[in-house]
Amino acid sequence: MNKPEQLIFPWTKKSIATFDDFYMDDLNLYAKDALLNNDDLFLYGIAGTGKSFLLQSLCNHYTDCKKTSLYIPLNEVKEYESSFLDSLEELDLICIDEIDSIAKDNNWEVAIFNLINNCLISNCRLIFCSRLNPSSLNLNLKDLFSRIKKIDHLELFPIREHNLKDALKFIIEQRSLEIGDSEIDYLMTHSTRSLTNILEIIDELDQQSLKLKRRITIPLIKEFIQN
Repeated sequence: MNKPEQLIFPWTKKSIATFDDFYMDDLNLYAKDALLNNDDLFLYGIAGTGKSFLLQSLCNHYTDCKKTSLYIPLNEVKEYESSFLDSLEELDLICIDEIDSIAKDNNWEVAIFNLINNCLISNCRLIFCSRLNPSSLNLNLKDLFSRIKKIDHLELFPIREHNLKDALKFIIEQRSLEIGDSEIDYLMTHSTRSLTNILEIIDELDQQSLKLKRRITIPLIKEFIQN
């Protein structure tokens, strides 16, 4: 296989994710080092902890290093034939997201098992990602379950309550948005205290402010939330 920077498949999306754009809660500081070493890894955690963002950041890091990589969101690609995994072991890195989504699908389980075996021979690095701890995967293929359990795994934790405001300020600064502390406090008080939820509101507020040519202020936030 040639050495393209990234392979293009029907599901691929342009990603500008980088590690510098990811807010690391203290509990997750070890995650970046684990992703940047050369070992296979199983990353797991509840929805909204940033697992997919980190996998895409790692693929972009490999691209910057002139290495080949592929990010595979299994939940989106199950409609394709699992045979597309054939020969991917020639890559430097394969990141397989949502491995739990193909549980009980025999064709996909066999394909993943064969990929692991082929990557062991070729030294292609594999990163798996799931909402579930690998011990909780409900797989039909016992050999696949055994192989996955042998991979080093680590849990990604949600941002803790006392770090939520710092995380929001970090992300707002990274996006070059003009939102003050008072506005952030208002959002945290009048919405679900979830980083994912608040960021969705901020994205919509940003679009609204551009459309109305108004700054993001508490009155605009009030109007948006009330609607």
